[in-house]
Amino acid sequence: MSLYEKRKKATDEKDVDAWIETLHEDFVMVSHQDGTSKTRDEFAEMARYFMSSDDFTTRDDRCLFENDEALVEHLVIDYPDGTTEAVLTFCTIKNGKIIRMETGATLIEK
Repeated sequence: MSLYEKRKKATDEKDVDAWIETLHEDFVMVSHQDGTSKTRDEFAEMARYFMSSDDFTTRDDRCLFENDEALVEHLVIDYPDGTTEAVLTFCTIKNGKIIRMETGATLIEK
């Protein structure tokens, strides 16, 4: 099973522990939208919150590219405040896990 397939299955099943397991212990997430970064633990806390809430939904998730070094995903996220964003992630892979994720998000007008 590919890394993307593992993450998609974990997301669909709301199995946050399996989802977090795809992250390397030295993981860092960089958000180009607001210039912030998060460690693995900080990102895991956010993922636990998102996956435990019915107020956040993801849809139209797809893998644009994947090999042993990189994964590129695109998805749409609906937020509790009624906003919707198209999100593009570029992930660098090390030892079969994501070590760095960079994201960009575009607000979708309804």
